[in-house]
Amino acid sequence: MKLRAVIVDDEELARMNLSMMLETYCPEIDVIGDADNKEDAKALIESSKPDVVFLDIRMPSGSEGFELLESIENRNFLVVFVTAFKDYAIRAFQANAAHYILKPIDDEDLRVAVDKIIATKETFKSNPGNYEVYFSTLKNLADRLLKNKDNNRIAISHTKGVKIIEEDTINYLEASGNCTMIHFVDGTRYLDTRTLKIYEEILNDRKFYRIHKSYIINVLRMKEYLSENGHIAVLDNGIELPVARNRVAAFLKSIKNK
Repeated sequence: MKLRAVIVDDEELARMNLSMMLETYCPEIDVIGDADNKEDAKALIESSKPDVVFLDIRMPSGSEGFELLESIENRNFLVVFVTAFKDYAIRAFQANAAHYILKPIDDEDLRVAVDKIIATKETFKSNPGNYEVYFSTLKNLADRLLKNKDNNRIAISHTKGVKIIEEDTINYLEASGNCTMIHFVDGTRYLDTRTLKIYEEILNDRKFYRIHKSYIINVLRMKEYLSENGHIAVLDNGIELPVARNRVAAFLKSIKNK
């Protein structure tokens, strides 16, 4: 069963290129229409009811992409953001568990994004109410990107929808193969499919530090550093985690500056 898609981009060549790439590399996607502005896109989405919208954010010239999403009343579709912006924007996408592809579009990246959309669509079938939480995470992303607000919320996709967590509730993160086990202050834990490297980029602020190839700690939860028998970070709940020898100097400099 194909997913019906709409492409929204103000550049005609960009729309044509993405449409051709989807036809070539992603046969599960059927492009049913495209638009180059918010008003036409709104009318097209409301009339055709697509499964997914490929949406150019067009930053920083305006917030049309997010305004379009907020203007549609019945939002039961998924979104793939198309953007040429990297660095901070990418961390924001990752923190919100948003689907995105970068311009110029790479066929492998497009394939990965479509696979994620298909998997997400399957999980939403049994519970359409997930769309409300999903779009609230996109609003969170809009605030973070377009209004330059501080934000300490992370969205994690799972089989039943999306889980929202506060960064301050994280004690430490542990690599688990290609996934990450998030250990919370209350003793609970949660396995996310994103890698520890991605979390290192998401949590790129002064509160978190990657002390080892397998661990990122919330420095605010650290009680002491021990060097008598190796290099150990002791958290306030008594958990001891190793600090890699090649990271010790930078780590100590970082915590002394906090």
